[in-house]
Amino acid sequence: MAVGGFTADSSANDGGFSGKITISVVITCIVAASGGLIFGYDIGISGGVTTMKPFLEKFFLDVLKKAASAETNMYCVYDSEILTLFTSSLYLAGLVSTLLASRVTTTLGRRNTMILGGCIFFAGGAINGAAENKVMLILGRILLGLGVGFTNQATPLYLSEIAPPKWRGAFNTGFQFFVGTGVVAASCINYAAANHTWGWRVSLGLAVVPATIMTLGALLIHDTPSSLVDRGKIDQARHALRKARGSATDIEPELNHVIRSSQVSKTVEMESFMTIFEKQYRPQLVMAFAIPLSQQLTGINIVAFYAPNLFQSVGFGNESALLSAIILGIVNLGSILVSTSVVDRFGRRFLFIVGGIQMFVCEIAVAVVLALETGVHGTEHMSKGYAILVLVLMCFYAAGFGVSWGPLCWLIPSEIFPLKIRSTGQSIAIAVQFLATFILSQTFLTMLCHFKFGSFLFYAGWIAVSTLFVFLFLPETKGIPLDSMHTIWGDHWYWRQFVVKEQVNQHNLT
Repeated sequence: MAVGGFTADSSANDGGFSGKITISVVITCIVAASGGLIFGYDIGISGGVTTMKPFLEKFFLDVLKKAASAETNMYCVYDSEILTLFTSSLYLAGLVSTLLASRVTTTLGRRNTMILGGCIFFAGGAINGAAENKVMLILGRILLGLGVGFTNQATPLYLSEIAPPKWRGAFNTGFQFFVGTGVVAASCINYAAANHTWGWRVSLGLAVVPATIMTLGALLIHDTPSSLVDRGKIDQARHALRKARGSATDIEPELNHVIRSSQVSKTVEMESFMTIFEKQYRPQLVMAFAIPLSQQLTGINIVAFYAPNLFQSVGFGNESALLSAIILGIVNLGSILVSTSVVDRFGRRFLFIVGGIQMFVCEIAVAVVLALETGVHGTEHMSKGYAILVLVLMCFYAAGFGVSWGPLCWLIPSEIFPLKIRSTGQSIAIAVQFLATFILSQTFLTMLCHFKFGSFLFYAGWIAVSTLFVFLFLPETKGIPLDSMHTIWGDHWYWRQFVVKEQVNQHNLT
């Protein structure tokens, strides 16, 4: 066993259940993963819209005045608390809905929660596209956040529960692939609409399109067997499992296993929200906080939000800045496909560590280039050649993220919790992500103004800490069935002290 606690080969832990991939499960997972479109679209659209002159003239005139000031250094042009509130308000609303989503997904199921999230997101997009004042703008953002919160909580759970254990990693990364697709689509729309006075309305209003795609898609698929069994719908669960595994597969052993797991979970007297704080679930709880927090401390969403602002600051024109954001998104999308193809072959830990090292090096390099070319105070003009170098470095950085922290942040929390606290654990993980995103997005432009190139050193330091944490404390989860996931903690050099061996032997759940 390595320092981090590598697990045994998946073939020894497959529970005897079929890991065969069927056309039905592929289509179902693709439709479910499309829930990532709405999150990705919002990430990509926000930063581009905030560089559009007509948008700024209508809502944030002070930012335009600051940009025109010769006294303002390159790092401080977009330092506006109201402007950052436009971006970050979504994540505060998402935090609230994510905490509510724990009960909603348990009561209504994963699929219905996704539908609810899509409908709310649709309403938010419509209001934003028709906004006439800041109140409508922020209200629309809040509705978008509520929708994203429900969807981001339910979709990764759905994918992990419906996918064959052997290929769970590949199917789950589909969510991040659609997030990346949404980012690229939004960036392209921003680029096409940037020179029109009504362009910002098109960019914000077209959020209804991914919401419609996801909602209609969710109406066509069935819920997961685990969710259906947990709500007493055994016959529907049998039908859903047969469609997912294929008619030629004997699904009764797996179904009986899910039923037993559900029965054990219902014997717990304490509410699941309190159960998760028991000592035996300390490893999972720590990961629910550490993994999403670490993902945000890599700085990726901040780069995604403000990529056009950032590239405009270092010397690109408005159109070039938007085009650069598209390039960044395409690189990230390609790297997610790489992750999908290798995550179940090389494992989660390997990708975390390799991606972390790559991102760390790129952040340090960007900081050095900015310091040397723009000066300590950011008042020197950067040549186009060095601006392109920053773009190249950011592309390598995005590629490192797309292989590692991007898809794996959704995968790990959705697969490590036992059924009785799975929904609660996922809600905590997504809530932590939203809270961290809100704080960082609300403070990034101010931090960039004051820390200047040091902002990138700040994120580089956290990447180093996060990568070391994964190396020491995250066991390998590759190929382990969800209901056998307890074995990885009992074999880990540190977490074994929290595992109750008697309970592990009694239940094939925790």
